Amino acid sequence: MRKKLPKILITGGAGFIGSEFVRQAIGKGYLVIVVDKLTYAGDLSRLKDVKGKFKFYRADICDQAKIEQVFKKEKPGILINFAAETHVDRSINACASFIETNVKGTRLLLDLARIYRIKKFVHISTDEVYGEIRRGSFSESSSLNPGNPYAASKACADLLIKSYIRTYDFPAVIVRPCNNYGPAQYPEKFIPVVISKAIKNQAVPVYARGANVRDWLYVSDCAEAILLIMERARPGEIYNVAGAEYKRNITVAKEILVILDKPQSLIRFIKDRPGHDFRYSMSTKKIKKELGWQAKTRFGEGLLKTVYWYLNNQRAGRGSPNCCTAQLKARSSIF
Repeated sequence: MRKKLPKILITGGAGFIGSEFVRQAIGKGYLVIVVDKLTYAGDLSRLKDVKGKFKFYRADICDQAKIEQVFKKEKPGILINFAAETHVDRSINACASFIETNVKGTRLLLDLARIYRIKKFVHISTDEVYGEIRRGSFSESSSLNPGNPYAASKACADLLIKSYIRTYDFPAVIVRPCNNYGPAQYPEKFIPVVISKAIKNQAVPVYARGANVRDWLYVSDCAEAILLIMERARPGEIYNVAGAEYKRNITVAKEILVILDKPQSLIRFIKDRPGHDFRYSMSTKKIKKELGWQAKTRFGEGLLKTVYWYLNNQRAGRGSPNCCTAQLKARSSIF
C-alpha cells in the first residue's frame, strides 16, 4: 500500500522558483496548497500546466487573518516558504516592503506553523546572505554578511528561523540557492532583461564593465533540490544549492546575443549600483554528501531553453524574431 503523502502549503507558489516547485510536487503526487499575493512578479499562468490540481488562496503572508484561515481549513503537514520580495535594485530604492514580507511575513508564518504543529518548515533563502567572496566558496557555517537591503532582510529571516530552531526545537530547514534562471522569469532579473531587450533590438544594460561574477542554476534543478531537502533533510539543517556555473555578467550578455544573432553593440554599460557585490560562491559539498544532489543542467543548455521560451512567449512582436529553433540548436555547439 502506497504511503500517504503529506499536504504541502507553498507560499509564493505563483513566483518563478515557487511555480516550478509546485509543478514538480504535484508530479510526485503531493496534495498542494498555493498561497500567493500575486504581486507584479506572481503569475498564475506559470501554473497553467497543473491547473485544477492544486488549491489556491490569494493572500499576503503578512495578513494574519487570511493566512490563519488557510492553516485552519487545510491543515498542511509541510510549509515551503518561497514568498519574498527579491529584487536587489528595488530594495535599494525602497526597502520597506522587503522588511514587511521577508522579515515580518516570515515571523508570522513561523508562529502559525508552531501553533498548527507543522511537521517541517522549509525556508527559501539566498546565497546573498553571505555577501561577496573574492576567492573560494562559502559553506553553510560561514558568517552572514549581507551587502544590500534585500540580502539583509533575508539574512534577518534566516537568523530568526535559527532562533526558533534553538528556542522552540522548531522543525525548520533553510535552503540557500544561488542565482536561478529559466523560462517565465519576470523580466527584471539580469538574464530575462538581456533576452527581452535584445529580442526587441533595444539597448542591453550591464552594470559597470560587467565583471561581476555569479553562479547560475537552472530553475528545475533548484526545485528538484528543494523537493529532495523537503523529503529527506533533518530539521535544523541548512543547505547551499548551487550550479557551479560561474560567469561574468558581460560573458552572459554576450552569449545571449550570440544565440539571438544580435550585435554586441547593443550592450550599454551603465553606472554601477550601490554596494554591488563582486562575486558569489557557495560550496555544495554538504548537499552532495548527505542527499546525493548536484545540478544536472549545463549553463549553455539551460540558456538555450530559456532564450527559446522568451522567443515564443514575448508579448511584443511575438513570432517576429529571426532566430528559429534550428538556428538555436545549431548555435548550441558554441557552449
